[in-house]
Amino acid sequence: MRPLDWFRNWLRCCLPNSLRGKLLLVSLAVVVLPISLTGYLLEREGRQALVREKTEKLFGLTRLLDAHLGPGFDGGFDGLPAGTGIAAAGRDTAIRALSERLTPFTDLVAGANPGVGVGYYSKALDAIITYGPSRDYSATVGTSIPPDHPGWRVLESGRQAVESGRQVRGFILNAMLPIIRDGGVIGYIWANELSDDVERQAAAMDRAVLTVSIAGILLGLLLTHLLSRGVGRDIRRIIDGLLRMRSDLGHAILPPPGEVGEIAVEVNGMARALLDARSLTENILHSIADGVIAVDRAGQVTAVNPAAEAMVGVTAAEVIGRPYDKLFKPDGQFASPLLDTLKTGQPHVGVTLDFPGTRQTLHLNVSSSLLRNSRSEAIGAVVVLKDLTEQRRLRTQIMRADRLAALGELVAGLAHEVRNPLTSIRGFMQFLETSDDVKEWQRYAPLIVRQVDSLNRLVTELLEFGRPRPPTIRPVQLNDLIREVSLLAGRKSNARIALDLAADLPQVEADGEALKQVVLNLIINAIQATPDTGIIAISTAVPDGREAVIAVSDDGEGIAPENVDKVFDPFFSTKPNGTGLGLAMAHRIVDAHHGTIAIASTPGTGTTVTLRIPFLHSPVAET
Repeated sequence: MRPLDWFRNWLRCCLPNSLRGKLLLVSLAVVVLPISLTGYLLEREGRQALVREKTEKLFGLTRLLDAHLGPGFDGGFDGLPAGTGIAAAGRDTAIRALSERLTPFTDLVAGANPGVGVGYYSKALDAIITYGPSRDYSATVGTSIPPDHPGWRVLESGRQAVESGRQVRGFILNAMLPIIRDGGVIGYIWANELSDDVERQAAAMDRAVLTVSIAGILLGLLLTHLLSRGVGRDIRRIIDGLLRMRSDLGHAILPPPGEVGEIAVEVNGMARALLDARSLTENILHSIADGVIAVDRAGQVTAVNPAAEAMVGVTAAEVIGRPYDKLFKPDGQFASPLLDTLKTGQPHVGVTLDFPGTRQTLHLNVSSSLLRNSRSEAIGAVVVLKDLTEQRRLRTQIMRADRLAALGELVAGLAHEVRNPLTSIRGFMQFLETSDDVKEWQRYAPLIVRQVDSLNRLVTELLEFGRPRPPTIRPVQLNDLIREVSLLAGRKSNARIALDLAADLPQVEADGEALKQVVLNLIINAIQATPDTGIIAISTAVPDGREAVIAVSDDGEGIAPENVDKVFDPFFSTKPNGTGLGLAMAHRIVDAHHGTIAIASTPGTGTTVTLRIPFLHSPVAET
């Protein structure tokens, strides 16, 4: 295990779970540790400051003693024989004489500073000259300092020094100042204070720092305890309010003062918003016309809106808590999209089916999906039911009426188209009935034949329009088909046919001969609407990769706006000799290929017919 993971696991095990416990633990970090550290630093800095203050005081006394010697002071100590003179006078005599002269001043300085010892040491005499207060340390006069005494370092280096430890007087803090005359060190002056005195002052300071630190820590812990107790009480109030809100969103938490109270205010606002959202959702479910049924993971009904109750013929009290499949006929063979979604997790959208209800079979449009909680876990499923029973009945009636209307139009158009040739034939036959002239028979017989041919052509086109033939589906290159048809149709007119064919046009799966008939009809219509000097433009394109687009445009007389919506109706034609079945058949062929055909026309400017044939489609049913 990595050290970081171990530390995290240790924190999880050792940290308290309650907020109050965590606040107390934090107080240890933010109160106890800083105060303890501050106390320690104050104690250390205080000791150092005390030592510095003592050192400066002691060095001040040494400088005072040095000034007392005067500027002319030398190894003979102000007028006493110097050099060999000292030796002639004798070491003991010189020490005694110097001590008698300097002792009054050292006693004066030591008396003015209780606990402090001061004195002179002569390098030439290698002896302590004076040590004040003399009543305590006169016995040391004339003695030499031991070889390891720090005074020798001062004599040799000529630099002042401060030492702490056992020396002549005992454990002391000793400040030593070299006596420098004429560039040479002739001795040193000391001023010292017993370490016990320093320690007593430091201990008093330590006790003061410790007392203040402990008082600060106790005060911090007390304040933290009171604060954590109040925060814990406020949070407990909010938790109790939240627990009650699980069953009653209308319950409001009494907000305590401070930031915790702001949390309670926001929680109350969220609860009101949630209550409003729930009310809105319930109102929507009760108001919509579609039925909504929800089930849990076990397939038990948990919610039914009024529309679903009316559709299925049950009440919410009867079905909530019961299995969803109890809403079907017991012997009904029904694959429920809702139960399938609950089992597989796959949603169903817009599935049209017959629902075998216990009272009647309904024709429904059904959509189902999973219900998930805030953690995206499946907790059930919901189905939306749209009743299409009445719509299907109305649609059947409308389709029947449309078929009857279309049949009536077809019969009316057929009667009109048949009546004209029959009227002509009847007139010719009535005329020839009373005529014995062969020339008259020879003159009118071709007219009668042409009328019969017209009737035959009409019947042929009508049979072609009404009788489906098996399609021949194969890959078709529309560009090649258009080139072939335009070449055949172009011979019937002087109008120029301009081709703009996309080079990247893929093949389509289609009935090539049927599409030839469509394109040929469009080109012939364009030729008939275009003067001999006009232009017929045919283009192909692949705008989105899903379908091929064929556009046939002319600059002819155009189609009147009121006739644009009628051009695909059987027997509608604006041409004197037209049957009105060409565009109707073209529409039928394109529709069989799952494509679309559209006409855009401006009178006096021209007409554009656009075909859209998809590349991938279901097999063509008929052409």
